[in-house]
Parts: sequence; structure tokens; C-alpha cells
Amino acid sequence: MARYTGPQCRLCRAEGSKLFLKGERCFSDHCAVTRKRPAPGKGLRSRQGKRTDYGVQLREKQKMKRIYCMLEKQFKITFQKAAGMPGRTGDSLIALLEKRLDNIVYRMRFASSRKQARQLVSHGHILVNGKRVTIPSYQLRVDDKVELGEKAKKLLSVKESMKEYTRSGVAPWLEVNPDALVGFLRAVPRRNDVTDLADIKEQLVVELYSK
Repeated sequence: MARYTGPQCRLCRAEGSKLFLKGERCFSDHCAVTRKRPAPGKGLRSRQGKRTDYGVQLREKQKMKRIYCMLEKQFKITFQKAAGMPGRTGDSLIALLEKRLDNIVYRMRFASSRKQARQLVSHGHILVNGKRVTIPSYQLRVDDKVELGEKAKKLLSVKESMKEYTRSGVAPWLEVNPDALVGFLRAVPRRNDVTDLADIKEQLVVELYSK
């Protein structure tokens, strides 16, 4: 599957906000956004002007897509699934994105970033209900059990990531046993509970794809 392999901080600079793509670095003074580095591109300032409605919607879509480390085709397929679900399309989109296995591994603090979580899944370190799953986009259901394989439990990166659990816990729809490195999805994520996406306006993404 195709994936973005370029500099992660470049994406944050392009959006002008933190997308939390590099774990601890995003909270340090080394963060490109904290250091107020300019957006990438030669002569960008001379080309900047007032954004059109389409431009605003596009940037919001790009921001959300990059936060969840997805490319356009996969993101659009997820949106189409959300559009076919009952209720508000924006809320359904957030729920589908949050229930992805790589995102859940990140939310459970088994990884310091979604990219690292994706790698754990792809390398076969994650078990769902006792079975190995290597598909990052795998959709979890309520009460599914997620755990690390025995080799992964010994990884230094996992031990470092779990320190965040001690500092801030996990999302309200999750339950984690930090000693056994086992977690459960206890409810479908609600939009209001996804506090780190407070600045994201998913309705703009709905409007963009609805044209």
C-alpha cells in the first residue's frame, strides 16, 4: 500500500498547526510549529492571498487526512462509508477514523504516534480478540480486546509510550490494563469526547465531498 515517506514536520508546517505526527517531539521545543517555521514552498508569501471557500474546505480535509496518516483514496472510501450511515456524516466519519486499529493502538498509549502504531500493526505485534491482525485500517467493534504480542511487550518504544498513560490516562471510550498491556474498546467514540480534534471542522470536509 502506498504511504507518505517524507518529513512529518513538513506536513505540520503546511497546515500551520500541530498534527502530532512525531510523538514526544511535538510537545518539545524542537517542534517546527512551536519554532514558528514558515510553510514549505518557494516564494510562498508572495502567492498567499484570501482563501476561497473551496480552499478552506480543502485545507480542513488535508489536515484531518494527515492527522490519521491516510492517503486520499482510503480517506475518501472512509467518508463514503460514513455518508451511508445514519446520523450526522461528520460524527460518523470521526467515529470510523477513531475505530481504526492503528488509531486505537495509539489511543491506548501502546505507541507514541499513529505512524508508530501503524508500524506495530503492520509488523504483526497486535492481537485483536487473540488473533493477529496486520491491517492498520481494521475496524474494531465495541468490547473488542486489543493486546500486544509477547515480543512487543519488551520493546523500549512501547515502554516509553506507556509513560503517557501514567500522565494522562486514555480516552473515555477505552479501557486499558497498563500492566498486562491489554485494552478494550468499550463504546463508539462520540465527537465531543475527541478533545484533541476540537479545532477540526469536519462539516467542511462533508461540504467538500458533497459537491
